Formats: sequence, structure tokens, C-alpha cells
Amino acid sequence: MRINPIEILERYCDSNTNAFKILVEHGQQVAGKARAAAQRVAALKPDLDFIDAAAMLHDIGIFETDTPQFGFTGKHAYICHGILGSEILKKEGHLQLALVCERHIGVGISKADVRQQNLPLPDRDMIPVSIEEQIVCYADNFFSKNGNSRPTEKPIKEILASIKRHGSEKVQRFESWVKLFET
Repeated sequence: MRINPIEILERYCDSNTNAFKILVEHGQQVAGKARAAAQRVAALKPDLDFIDAAAMLHDIGIFETDTPQFGFTGKHAYICHGILGSEILKKEGHLQLALVCERHIGVGISKADVRQQNLPLPDRDMIPVSIEEQIVCYADNFFSKNGNSRPTEKPIKEILASIKRHGSEKVQRFESWVKLFET
């Protein structure tokens, strides 16, 4: 898959803004971590070009959210950025990339999560399935967008502590990724 993620991002956000810069830097960080993880599981034959594009575009839906810290005044809550990004990439004709957007939040959001937490999301499972989806989701957990400075990579213990409040099954999913992608 050869696409230019920057060109797609530029269709939805002014490339001269700080928000665009933050999103691109975050995407580059996730792409670097994801590529390293993919190389560790080369026997599974992950599509590296797809992973690079997905890492750069996984947060594209943030443009439609109400996140003033990034300069966006959309009408949707931040939790919706995955599904919004999915809709954008479907319109762009990138159905597989759209799935990454939809499934990358945390370690994935289940139908039960949507119902129990009354989330403003579709009533379905949005959990990474393909190896590429899992790799991008895994790598995304290591970096936060903060707008102040280039974020550093979070330690695994910090990520696990954050995930723990969402349930043991989510911790187990991330721990399984650590075993797979860090050895």
C-alpha cells in the first residue's frame, strides 16, 4: 500500500497549525515504534507500508472533536475520534486503514464497554483484529499528544497502570502484546 498520509491529513487540517504538527509528530512516533514491533514478528509477515500509513492516520478523526488544547472545536467528544477517523478514511477509499482508526482506542473498545459506560459510539466491538491493527494500537499506547513538547515514550509499567482501570481483560491484552512485540 503506497499512499501519502500527509496529503490526506492536509485535506482535513491546515498544515500550518500547531495541531497539524502535533498530529504528524505523534504519528511519526507511533510509526517508529510500530515498525520496530513489526520487525520483531517478521515471521507473521506484517505489511510494513500499511503499518506506516496506519500509524500516521490513526488519529485523523481528532479534527472533528472538541479538543481546544489541540485547536479543534468540533462537536464530538475525544472518545469519538476513532470512529470519526474511520468515516473519513472510508470516504477516502481506505477501508482497511479505517478499521485501524476505529479499533485503536486504548487496547480496543468492546460492545460491552460501549453499553456499560454509555459511550457515544456504535454498539459493536472495536478491538484490533489483524496483526497490523494490533501493532499500531500497541505502539500508540506508548505516546501521548500533549502539545507542549515532543512526548517521550512511556514505560510499560505506566501504560499498564493506566489500562488497569479499564479491566483485567484489557491488561491481559496489552501484556500479550508486550510478550509478542518486545521479544
